[in-house]
Amino acid sequence: MYAVIETGGKQYRVAPGDVIDVERLPAGDEADEVVFERVLMIGGDEVKIGTPVVEGARVTARRLAEVRGPKIVVFKKKRRKGYRRTNGHRQNLLRVRIDQIQA
Repeated sequence: MYAVIETGGKQYRVAPGDVIDVERLPAGDEADEVVFERVLMIGGDEVKIGTPVVEGARVTARRLAEVRGPKIVVFKKKRRKGYRRTNGHRQNLLRVRIDQIQA
């Protein structure tokens, strides 16, 4: 069984046991468990597609660590003007392990 969830403006195809990096979520009361309510599709023996979400479906995950993504180099330049600026960015991410998919 697998599901397609949406979090942080991105969509992820997940199955139980998968480890994914998502946009950092605010710390909740239960620091170890994360629940994704926006389930767009559930696949397996029979496929359920939401309009836009599947009613009553949820994906439960466990927090593993807060990590940082790869470094992105931002370079700005205006030709013939001597203007050059270099900047960098690393996104804060949350690493989670998918535990359960509830249809």
